[in-house]
Amino acid sequence: MSKRFISIWFRHLLTDWLALRRPELKAVPFVLAAPVHNRMVIIAANNLAEAQGITAGTTAADAKAVIPDLLVIDAVPGQAEKILKAAGGWCIRYSPVVAIDLPNGLIINASGCAHLWGGEEAYLQAILTALKNKGYHVRGAMASTIGAAWAMARYGSNKLIIPPADQATALLALPPIALRLESLLLERLHKLGFYTIQKIAVLPRRALQRRFGMELLLRLDQAFGHEEEHLEPLNPPEPYHVRLPFLEPIRTPEAIAQAILKLLEMMCLRLRQEGKGLRSAILKGYRIDGKLVNIAIGTNRPVVHIEHLFKLFELKIPQIEPALGIELFTLDAPRVEDLSADQEALWASDGCGLNTIALSELLDRLANKLGTGSIQRYLPQERYWPEHTIRLANTLTEQTEANWRIGKPRPTILLPKPERIEVTALLPDNPPMLFIYKGVRHIIRKADDAERIEREWWRDKGQHRDYYVVEDQEGRRYWLFRSGHYNSESSEWYIHGFFA
Repeated sequence: MSKRFISIWFRHLLTDWLALRRPELKAVPFVLAAPVHNRMVIIAANNLAEAQGITAGTTAADAKAVIPDLLVIDAVPGQAEKILKAAGGWCIRYSPVVAIDLPNGLIINASGCAHLWGGEEAYLQAILTALKNKGYHVRGAMASTIGAAWAMARYGSNKLIIPPADQATALLALPPIALRLESLLLERLHKLGFYTIQKIAVLPRRALQRRFGMELLLRLDQAFGHEEEHLEPLNPPEPYHVRLPFLEPIRTPEAIAQAILKLLEMMCLRLRQEGKGLRSAILKGYRIDGKLVNIAIGTNRPVVHIEHLFKLFELKIPQIEPALGIELFTLDAPRVEDLSADQEALWASDGCGLNTIALSELLDRLANKLGTGSIQRYLPQERYWPEHTIRLANTLTEQTEANWRIGKPRPTILLPKPERIEVTALLPDNPPMLFIYKGVRHIIRKADDAERIEREWWRDKGQHRDYYVVEDQEGRRYWLFRSGHYNSESSEWYIHGFFA
Protein backbone atom coordinates (compact mmCIF):
# COMPACT_ATOMS: atom_id res chain seq x y z
CA MET A 1 0.00 0.00 0.00
CA SER A 2 1.51 3.32 -1.09
CA LYS A 3 1.73 6.09 1.46
CA ARG A 4 -0.56 9.08 1.05
CA PHE A 5 -0.63 12.24 3.15
CA ILE A 6 -2.95 15.21 3.42
CA SER A 7 -1.82 18.66 4.50
CA ILE A 8 -4.54 20.96 5.84
CA TRP A 9 -3.76 24.68 5.89
CA PHE A 10 -5.90 26.93 8.08
CA ARG A 11 -5.37 30.25 6.32
CA HIS A 12 -6.87 32.31 9.16
CA LEU A 13 -6.73 29.88 12.07
CA LEU A 14 -6.69 32.28 15.02
CA THR A 15 -9.06 34.88 13.58
CA ASP A 16 -11.55 32.24 12.36
CA TRP A 17 -11.57 30.63 15.79
CA LEU A 18 -12.16 33.98 17.50
CA ALA A 19 -14.89 34.97 15.04
CA LEU A 20 -16.74 31.72 15.77
CA ARG A 21 -16.91 32.72 19.43
CA ARG A 22 -17.63 36.38 18.76
CA PRO A 23 -19.93 36.50 15.71
CA GLU A 24 -19.86 40.31 15.63
CA LEU A 25 -16.24 40.11 14.40
CA LYS A 26 -17.17 38.39 11.12
CA ALA A 27 -18.20 41.67 9.50
CA VAL A 28 -15.26 43.85 10.58
CA PRO A 29 -11.53 43.80 9.79
CA PHE A 30 -9.52 42.81 12.85
CA VAL A 31 -6.08 41.49 13.73
CA LEU A 32 -4.34 39.75 16.62
CA ALA A 33 -1.16 41.39 17.87
CA ALA A 34 1.58 40.57 20.37
CA PRO A 35 4.47 42.67 21.76
CA VAL A 36 7.80 42.17 19.94
CA HIS A 37 10.76 44.36 20.95
CA ASN A 38 8.47 46.95 22.55
CA ARG A 39 6.23 47.11 19.49
CA MET A 40 2.82 45.53 18.86
CA VAL A 41 3.29 43.27 15.85
CA ILE A 42 0.44 41.57 14.02
CA ILE A 43 0.59 37.77 14.16
CA ALA A 44 -2.77 37.06 12.46
CA ALA A 45 -5.23 39.03 10.32
CA ASN A 46 -8.73 38.03 9.30
CA ASN A 47 -9.74 37.80 5.63
CA LEU A 48 -11.22 41.33 5.55
CA ALA A 49 -8.03 42.90 6.92
CA GLU A 50 -5.85 40.77 4.66
CA ALA A 51 -7.86 41.88 1.62
CA GLN A 52 -6.80 45.46 2.39
CA GLY A 53 -3.10 44.59 2.56
CA ILE A 54 -2.65 43.81 6.26
CA THR A 55 -0.47 40.73 6.81
CA ALA A 56 1.36 39.04 9.67
CA GLY A 57 4.58 40.83 10.62
CA THR A 58 3.16 44.33 10.12
CA THR A 59 3.20 46.60 13.15
CA ALA A 60 -0.19 47.48 14.57
CA ALA A 61 0.57 51.21 14.17
CA ASP A 62 1.26 50.83 10.43
CA ALA A 63 -1.87 48.73 10.02
CA LYS A 64 -3.98 51.39 11.74
CA ALA A 65 -2.61 53.96 9.32
CA VAL A 66 -3.94 51.85 6.43
CA ILE A 67 -7.27 50.96 8.09
CA PRO A 68 -8.13 53.58 10.75
CA ASP A 69 -11.06 51.57 12.14
CA LEU A 70 -9.02 48.33 12.33
CA LEU A 71 -9.75 46.38 15.50
CA VAL A 72 -6.57 45.22 17.26
CA ILE A 73 -6.96 42.36 19.77
CA ASP A 74 -4.25 41.02 22.05
CA ALA A 75 -3.12 37.53 21.05
CA VAL A 76 -3.13 34.70 23.59
CA PRO A 77 0.19 32.79 23.71
CA GLY A 78 -0.13 29.12 22.79
CA GLN A 79 -3.68 29.49 21.44
CA ALA A 80 -2.83 28.15 17.97
CA GLU A 81 -1.53 24.86 19.35
CA LYS A 82 -4.67 24.37 21.46
CA ILE A 83 -6.93 25.00 18.48
CA LEU A 84 -4.95 22.63 16.26
CA LYS A 85 -5.03 19.89 18.87
CA ALA A 86 -8.81 20.18 19.09
CA ALA A 87 -9.15 20.20 15.29
CA GLY A 88 -6.75 17.26 15.01
CA GLY A 89 -8.72 15.29 17.57
CA TRP A 90 -11.86 15.87 15.52
CA CYS A 91 -10.09 14.77 12.29
CA ILE A 92 -9.23 11.38 13.81
CA ARG A 93 -12.60 10.25 12.45
CA TYR A 94 -10.98 10.40 9.00
CA SER A 95 -7.68 8.71 9.90
CA PRO A 96 -6.12 7.20 13.03
CA VAL A 97 -2.90 9.19 12.47
CA VAL A 98 -3.27 12.96 12.69
CA ALA A 99 -0.45 15.34 13.67
CA ILE A 100 -0.45 19.08 14.27
CA ASP A 101 1.71 21.20 11.98
CA LEU A 102 2.43 24.49 13.71
CA PRO A 103 1.67 27.28 13.31
CA ASN A 104 -1.47 26.75 11.23
CA GLY A 105 -1.84 23.26 9.84
CA LEU A 106 -2.54 19.56 10.26
CA ILE A 107 -0.93 16.52 8.64
CA ILE A 108 -3.12 13.45 8.08
CA ASN A 109 -1.73 10.05 7.17
CA ALA A 110 -4.36 9.02 4.64
CA SER A 111 -2.77 5.69 3.66
CA GLY A 112 -5.50 3.11 3.14
CA CYS A 113 -8.34 5.45 4.17
CA ALA A 114 -9.61 7.02 0.95
CA HIS A 115 -11.51 3.97 -0.33
CA LEU A 116 -13.85 4.20 2.66
CA TRP A 117 -15.13 7.51 1.26
CA GLY A 118 -15.25 6.41 -2.37
CA GLY A 119 -11.84 7.60 -3.52
CA GLU A 120 -9.20 10.21 -2.80
CA GLU A 121 -11.08 13.17 -4.26
CA ALA A 122 -14.25 12.46 -2.30
CA TYR A 123 -12.18 11.77 0.82
CA LEU A 124 -10.28 15.07 0.69
CA GLN A 125 -13.38 17.06 -0.18
CA ALA A 126 -15.26 15.51 2.75
CA ILE A 127 -12.56 16.73 5.15
CA LEU A 128 -12.29 20.22 3.66
CA THR A 129 -16.05 20.68 3.40
CA ALA A 130 -16.57 19.64 7.01
CA LEU A 131 -13.94 22.13 8.24
CA LYS A 132 -15.34 24.91 6.07
CA ASN A 133 -18.82 24.23 7.42
CA LYS A 134 -17.42 24.72 10.90
CA GLY A 135 -16.35 28.22 9.90
CA TYR A 136 -12.68 27.88 8.93
CA HIS A 137 -10.95 29.06 5.77
CA VAL A 138 -9.01 25.94 4.80
CA ARG A 139 -7.06 24.61 1.88
CA GLY A 140 -5.63 21.12 1.53
CA ALA A 141 -3.78 18.79 -0.79
CA MET A 142 -2.93 15.09 -0.97
CA ALA A 143 0.41 13.70 -2.10
CA SER A 144 2.77 10.79 -1.46
CA THR A 145 5.01 12.74 0.92
CA ILE A 146 4.35 15.16 3.74
CA GLY A 147 6.56 17.78 2.13
CA ALA A 148 4.78 17.61 -1.22
CA ALA A 149 1.33 17.76 0.37
CA TRP A 150 2.40 20.76 2.47
CA ALA A 151 3.82 22.56 -0.58
CA MET A 152 0.79 21.95 -2.81
CA ALA A 153 -1.68 22.99 -0.11
CA ARG A 154 -0.04 26.40 0.25
CA TYR A 155 1.61 27.17 -3.07
CA GLY A 156 0.14 24.75 -5.59
CA SER A 157 -2.48 25.32 -8.26
CA ASN A 158 -6.11 24.31 -7.98
CA LYS A 159 -5.15 20.65 -8.38
CA LEU A 160 -5.46 19.18 -4.88
CA ILE A 161 -4.81 15.48 -5.58
CA ILE A 162 -1.25 14.83 -6.78
CA PRO A 163 -0.73 11.30 -8.17
CA PRO A 164 2.67 9.75 -7.34
CA ALA A 165 3.71 9.88 -10.99
CA ASP A 166 3.04 13.64 -11.23
CA GLN A 167 4.50 14.65 -7.88
CA ALA A 168 8.01 15.58 -9.05
CA THR A 169 6.70 17.67 -11.94
CA ALA A 170 4.26 19.52 -9.68
CA LEU A 171 6.97 20.32 -7.12
CA LEU A 172 9.53 21.61 -9.63
CA ALA A 173 7.27 24.49 -10.66
CA LEU A 174 6.82 25.80 -7.10
CA PRO A 175 8.91 28.54 -5.40
CA PRO A 176 11.61 27.59 -2.85
CA ILE A 177 9.39 28.74 0.04
CA ALA A 178 7.29 25.62 -0.61
CA LEU A 179 10.18 23.54 0.78
CA ARG A 180 9.60 24.85 4.34
CA LEU A 181 13.01 26.58 4.50
CA GLU A 182 14.19 29.14 7.03
CA SER A 183 13.74 32.81 6.08
CA LEU A 184 17.49 33.57 5.90
CA LEU A 185 18.06 30.68 3.53
CA LEU A 186 15.14 31.80 1.39
CA GLU A 187 16.62 35.30 1.13
CA ARG A 188 19.94 33.87 -0.09
CA LEU A 189 18.22 31.72 -2.69
CA HIS A 190 16.15 34.66 -3.88
CA LYS A 191 19.19 36.94 -4.21
CA LEU A 192 20.96 34.28 -6.28
CA GLY A 193 18.02 33.99 -8.65
CA PHE A 194 16.56 30.64 -7.56
CA TYR A 195 12.88 31.39 -8.07
CA THR A 196 11.69 27.80 -8.57
CA ILE A 197 12.55 24.44 -7.07
CA GLN A 198 13.53 23.21 -10.54
CA LYS A 199 16.47 25.61 -10.66
CA ILE A 200 17.69 24.22 -7.34
CA ALA A 201 17.10 20.55 -8.10
CA VAL A 202 19.30 20.52 -11.25
CA LEU A 203 22.43 21.57 -9.33
CA PRO A 204 24.89 18.96 -7.96
CA ARG A 205 24.20 17.95 -4.36
CA ARG A 206 27.76 18.74 -3.27
CA ALA A 207 27.44 22.27 -4.56
CA LEU A 208 24.12 22.74 -2.78
CA GLN A 209 25.50 21.40 0.48
CA ARG A 210 28.61 23.60 0.25
CA ARG A 211 26.62 26.77 -0.45
CA PHE A 212 23.40 26.26 1.53
CA GLY A 213 24.03 23.52 4.09
CA MET A 214 22.20 20.28 4.83
CA GLU A 215 18.80 21.85 5.51
CA LEU A 216 18.09 22.46 1.84
CA LEU A 217 19.08 18.91 0.86
CA LEU A 218 16.97 17.44 3.65
CA ARG A 219 13.87 19.37 2.62
CA LEU A 220 14.36 18.41 -1.02
CA ASP A 221 14.72 14.73 -0.12
CA GLN A 222 11.64 14.85 2.12
CA ALA A 223 9.51 16.52 -0.53
CA PHE A 224 10.55 14.14 -3.32
CA GLY A 225 10.31 11.04 -1.11
CA HIS A 226 14.00 10.19 -0.83
CA GLU A 227 14.00 10.77 2.95
CA GLU A 228 11.39 9.46 5.41
CA GLU A 229 9.68 12.13 7.50
CA HIS A 230 8.49 11.20 10.98
CA LEU A 231 5.05 12.13 12.28
CA GLU A 232 4.11 12.58 15.92
CA PRO A 233 0.41 11.65 16.05
CA LEU A 234 -1.88 13.36 18.52
CA ASN A 235 -3.19 9.97 19.64
CA PRO A 236 -0.79 7.17 18.73
CA PRO A 237 -3.05 4.35 17.47
CA GLU A 238 -3.10 1.03 19.22
CA PRO A 239 -1.31 -1.78 17.36
CA TYR A 240 -4.67 -3.55 17.10
CA HIS A 241 -7.11 -1.00 15.73
CA VAL A 242 -10.06 -1.24 13.32
CA ARG A 243 -12.37 1.49 12.01
CA LEU A 244 -15.88 1.59 10.59
CA PRO A 245 -17.07 4.92 9.09
CA PHE A 246 -20.64 5.52 7.88
CA LEU A 247 -21.91 7.44 4.90
CA GLU A 248 -24.92 8.44 7.04
CA PRO A 249 -24.75 8.83 10.85
CA ILE A 250 -26.37 6.00 12.83
CA ARG A 251 -28.49 6.40 15.95
CA THR A 252 -30.51 3.27 16.70
CA PRO A 253 -29.37 0.50 19.09
CA GLU A 254 -29.85 -2.04 16.30
CA ALA A 255 -27.50 -0.18 13.96
CA ILE A 256 -24.94 0.26 16.75
CA ALA A 257 -25.11 -3.46 17.50
CA GLN A 258 -24.51 -4.30 13.83
CA ALA A 259 -21.53 -1.92 13.76
CA ILE A 260 -20.01 -3.56 16.84
CA LEU A 261 -20.46 -7.00 15.32
CA LYS A 262 -18.72 -5.90 12.12
CA LEU A 263 -15.80 -4.39 14.06
CA LEU A 264 -15.40 -7.56 16.12
CA GLU A 265 -15.33 -9.65 12.96
CA MET A 266 -12.50 -7.51 11.55
CA MET A 267 -10.57 -7.48 14.84
CA CYS A 268 -10.91 -11.21 15.57
CA LEU A 269 -9.93 -12.13 12.02
CA ARG A 270 -6.60 -10.34 12.45
CA LEU A 271 -6.06 -11.68 15.98
CA ARG A 272 -6.73 -15.24 14.89
CA GLN A 273 -4.30 -14.91 11.98
CA GLU A 274 -1.58 -13.73 14.36
CA GLY A 275 -2.32 -16.30 17.06
CA LYS A 276 -3.52 -13.67 19.53
CA GLY A 277 -6.54 -13.32 21.79
CA LEU A 278 -8.24 -10.20 23.08
CA ARG A 279 -8.06 -9.38 26.80
CA SER A 280 -9.45 -5.82 26.72
CA ALA A 281 -11.15 -3.66 24.11
CA ILE A 282 -12.30 -0.05 23.82
CA LEU A 283 -15.10 1.01 21.48
CA LYS A 284 -15.13 4.71 20.53
CA GLY A 285 -17.96 6.48 18.74
CA TYR A 286 -17.40 9.83 17.02
CA ARG A 287 -20.61 11.85 16.98
CA ILE A 288 -21.43 14.47 14.37
CA ASP A 289 -21.54 17.12 17.11
CA GLY A 290 -17.81 16.53 17.71
CA LYS A 291 -18.19 14.63 20.98
CA LEU A 292 -16.73 11.21 21.71
CA VAL A 293 -18.52 8.34 23.43
CA ASN A 294 -16.79 5.12 24.45
CA ILE A 295 -17.31 1.85 26.30
CA ALA A 296 -14.78 -0.81 27.32
CA ILE A 297 -14.81 -4.53 28.10
CA GLY A 298 -12.33 -7.01 29.56
CA THR A 299 -11.96 -10.78 29.58
CA ASN A 300 -10.39 -13.33 31.91
CA ARG A 301 -8.49 -15.15 29.17
CA PRO A 302 -7.43 -14.39 25.57
CA VAL A 303 -10.58 -14.49 23.43
CA VAL A 304 -11.32 -14.46 19.69
CA HIS A 305 -14.88 -15.74 20.09
CA ILE A 306 -16.97 -13.10 18.30
CA GLU A 307 -20.32 -14.08 19.83
CA HIS A 308 -18.97 -13.93 23.37
CA LEU A 309 -17.28 -10.56 22.85
CA PHE A 310 -20.44 -9.19 21.25
CA LYS A 311 -22.50 -10.23 24.29
CA LEU A 312 -20.11 -8.25 26.53
CA PHE A 313 -20.51 -5.13 24.39
CA GLU A 314 -24.25 -5.71 24.07
CA LEU A 315 -24.63 -5.23 27.81
CA LYS A 316 -23.21 -1.71 27.48
CA ILE A 317 -24.96 -0.49 24.33
CA PRO A 318 -27.52 1.45 26.47
CA GLN A 319 -24.58 3.54 27.77
CA ILE A 320 -23.88 4.86 24.25
CA GLU A 321 -25.64 8.19 23.63
CA PRO A 322 -25.65 8.76 19.85
CA ALA A 323 -27.37 12.19 20.06
CA LEU A 324 -27.76 13.36 16.43
CA GLY A 325 -25.79 10.40 15.16
CA ILE A 326 -22.43 8.61 15.12
CA GLU A 327 -20.39 8.83 11.92
CA LEU A 328 -17.43 6.65 12.91
CA PHE A 329 -16.76 3.73 15.25
CA THR A 330 -13.27 2.54 16.16
CA LEU A 331 -12.29 -0.55 18.12
CA ASP A 332 -8.94 -0.74 19.92
CA ALA A 333 -7.45 -3.77 21.66
CA PRO A 334 -4.85 -2.30 24.06
CA ARG A 335 -4.22 -5.70 25.65
CA VAL A 336 -3.84 -8.93 23.72
CA GLU A 337 -2.13 -12.19 24.64
CA ASP A 338 -0.93 -15.30 22.84
CA LEU A 339 -3.65 -17.80 22.06
CA SER A 340 -2.67 -21.42 22.74
CA ALA A 341 -3.05 -23.89 19.89
CA ASP A 342 -5.68 -25.96 21.67
CA GLN A 343 -7.61 -23.07 23.18
CA GLU A 344 -10.03 -22.71 20.28
CA ALA A 345 -11.19 -26.30 20.85
CA LEU A 346 -12.25 -25.36 24.37
CA TRP A 347 -15.11 -23.28 23.02
CA ALA A 348 -16.90 -26.49 22.16
CA SER A 349 -15.96 -28.28 25.39
CA ASP A 350 -18.65 -29.40 27.83
CA GLY A 351 -16.28 -30.05 30.71
CA CYS A 352 -16.11 -28.20 33.98
CA GLY A 353 -13.43 -26.43 36.00
CA LEU A 354 -11.34 -23.32 35.56
CA ASN A 355 -10.45 -24.23 31.99
CA THR A 356 -14.10 -24.36 30.96
CA ILE A 357 -14.89 -21.60 28.48
CA ALA A 358 -18.49 -21.44 29.73
CA LEU A 359 -17.20 -20.41 33.16
CA SER A 360 -14.89 -17.81 31.61
CA GLU A 361 -17.77 -16.40 29.56
CA LEU A 362 -20.02 -16.20 32.62
CA LEU A 363 -17.38 -14.39 34.66
CA ASP A 364 -16.73 -11.99 31.76
CA ARG A 365 -20.42 -11.09 31.54
CA LEU A 366 -20.74 -10.60 35.28
CA ALA A 367 -17.56 -8.54 35.54
CA ASN A 368 -18.48 -6.26 32.64
CA LYS A 369 -21.97 -5.77 34.05
CA LEU A 370 -21.12 -5.34 37.74
CA GLY A 371 -17.60 -3.92 37.45
CA THR A 372 -14.12 -5.37 37.07
CA GLY A 373 -13.51 -5.44 40.83
CA SER A 374 -16.74 -7.25 41.71
CA ILE A 375 -15.38 -10.77 41.03
CA GLN A 376 -12.12 -11.95 42.51
CA ARG A 377 -10.29 -15.25 42.69
CA TYR A 378 -7.95 -16.16 45.54
CA LEU A 379 -5.04 -18.55 45.82
CA PRO A 380 -3.33 -19.95 48.93
CA GLN A 381 0.10 -18.79 49.97
CA GLU A 382 2.44 -20.19 52.62
CA ARG A 383 1.94 -17.82 55.52
CA TYR A 384 0.99 -18.42 59.16
CA TRP A 385 -1.28 -15.49 60.00
CA PRO A 386 -4.79 -16.41 58.67
CA GLU A 387 -5.34 -13.01 57.04
CA HIS A 388 -2.13 -13.51 55.02
CA THR A 389 -2.73 -17.09 53.83
CA ILE A 390 -4.55 -16.00 50.65
CA ARG A 391 -3.72 -13.66 47.79
CA LEU A 392 -5.50 -12.36 44.72
CA ALA A 393 -4.97 -14.38 41.55
CA ASN A 394 -3.80 -12.48 38.49
CA THR A 395 -5.74 -14.63 36.02
CA LEU A 396 -8.52 -17.18 36.01
CA THR A 397 -6.15 -20.08 35.31
CA GLU A 398 -3.16 -19.07 37.45
CA GLN A 399 -1.82 -21.93 39.58
CA THR A 400 0.27 -22.04 42.73
CA GLU A 401 2.42 -24.67 44.43
CA ALA A 402 0.90 -23.89 47.84
CA ASN A 403 -2.05 -25.98 49.02
CA TRP A 404 -5.20 -25.00 50.88
CA ARG A 405 -5.04 -25.97 54.56
CA ILE A 406 -8.01 -28.17 55.34
CA GLY A 407 -6.86 -29.88 58.56
CA LYS A 408 -8.36 -27.25 60.90
CA PRO A 409 -11.75 -25.49 60.77
CA ARG A 410 -11.72 -22.04 59.24
CA PRO A 411 -14.55 -19.49 59.25
CA THR A 412 -16.70 -18.79 56.20
CA ILE A 413 -16.19 -15.05 56.64
CA LEU A 414 -12.74 -13.87 57.71
CA LEU A 415 -12.36 -10.27 58.82
CA PRO A 416 -9.55 -8.50 56.93
CA LYS A 417 -8.32 -7.21 60.30
CA PRO A 418 -9.12 -8.76 63.73
CA GLU A 419 -11.37 -6.57 65.94
CA ARG A 420 -11.08 -6.10 69.70
CA ILE A 421 -13.66 -7.70 72.02
CA GLU A 422 -14.28 -7.81 75.79
CA VAL A 423 -14.05 -11.31 77.26
CA THR A 424 -14.71 -13.08 80.55
CA ALA A 425 -12.67 -16.32 80.82
CA LEU A 426 -11.53 -18.80 83.48
CA LEU A 427 -7.84 -19.08 84.33
CA PRO A 428 -5.39 -20.01 82.97
CA ASP A 429 -6.12 -21.17 79.40
CA ASN A 430 -9.80 -22.02 79.26
CA PRO A 431 -11.97 -20.71 76.40
CA PRO A 432 -14.00 -17.56 77.20
CA MET A 433 -17.32 -17.80 79.04
CA LEU A 434 -18.77 -14.75 77.29
CA PHE A 435 -17.68 -11.91 75.04
CA ILE A 436 -19.01 -8.50 74.04
CA TYR A 437 -18.73 -7.45 70.38
CA LYS A 438 -20.10 -4.14 69.14
CA GLY A 439 -22.11 -3.73 72.30
CA VAL A 440 -23.82 -7.14 72.04
CA ARG A 441 -23.28 -9.71 74.83
CA HIS A 442 -22.74 -13.33 73.71
CA ILE A 443 -22.96 -16.19 76.26
CA ILE A 444 -20.76 -19.08 75.12
CA ARG A 445 -22.31 -22.55 75.37
CA LYS A 446 -19.71 -24.64 73.49
CA ALA A 447 -16.06 -24.19 72.59
CA ASP A 448 -13.29 -26.25 70.98
CA ASP A 449 -9.76 -26.58 72.31
CA ALA A 450 -7.29 -23.86 71.48
CA GLU A 451 -5.29 -23.85 68.24
CA ARG A 452 -2.00 -22.00 68.66
CA ILE A 453 -0.62 -20.12 65.64
CA GLU A 454 2.86 -18.69 66.08
CA ARG A 455 3.96 -15.37 64.67
CA GLU A 456 6.35 -15.40 61.71
CA TRP A 457 9.42 -14.44 63.72
CA TRP A 458 11.56 -13.90 60.62
CA ARG A 459 9.18 -11.12 59.52
CA ASP A 460 8.39 -9.34 62.79
CA LYS A 461 8.27 -9.83 66.56
CA GLY A 462 5.28 -10.16 68.83
CA GLN A 463 2.84 -12.48 70.60
CA HIS A 464 1.45 -15.76 69.35
CA ARG A 465 -2.29 -16.34 68.95
CA ASP A 466 -4.53 -18.95 70.60
CA TYR A 467 -7.66 -19.46 68.46
CA TYR A 468 -10.99 -20.85 69.73
CA VAL A 469 -14.08 -21.91 67.80
CA VAL A 470 -16.99 -20.93 70.08
CA GLU A 471 -20.79 -21.17 69.88
CA ASP A 472 -23.14 -18.75 71.68
CA GLN A 473 -26.55 -19.37 73.21
CA GLU A 474 -28.30 -18.74 69.85
CA GLY A 475 -26.21 -21.34 68.01
CA ARG A 476 -23.99 -18.86 66.14
CA ARG A 477 -20.32 -19.79 65.85
CA TYR A 478 -17.34 -17.43 65.97
CA TRP A 479 -13.57 -17.57 65.64
CA LEU A 480 -11.89 -15.84 68.59
CA PHE A 481 -8.28 -15.62 69.66
CA ARG A 482 -6.17 -14.40 72.53
CA SER A 483 -2.85 -12.75 71.68
CA GLY A 484 -0.07 -13.99 73.94
CA HIS A 485 -0.36 -15.81 77.26
CA TYR A 486 -3.27 -15.08 79.58
CA ASN A 487 -1.07 -13.47 82.25
CA SER A 488 0.73 -11.25 79.80
CA GLU A 489 0.21 -7.52 80.18
CA SER A 490 -0.16 -7.19 76.41
CA SER A 491 -2.66 -10.05 76.11
CA GLU A 492 -5.89 -9.06 74.32
CA TRP A 493 -8.92 -10.86 72.89
CA TYR A 494 -10.09 -10.47 69.30
CA ILE A 495 -12.80 -11.75 66.97
CA HIS A 496 -11.46 -12.79 63.57
CA GLY A 497 -14.24 -14.61 61.73
CA PHE A 498 -17.78 -16.02 61.49
CA PHE A 499 -18.85 -19.55 60.64
CA ALA A 500 -21.93 -20.29 58.54
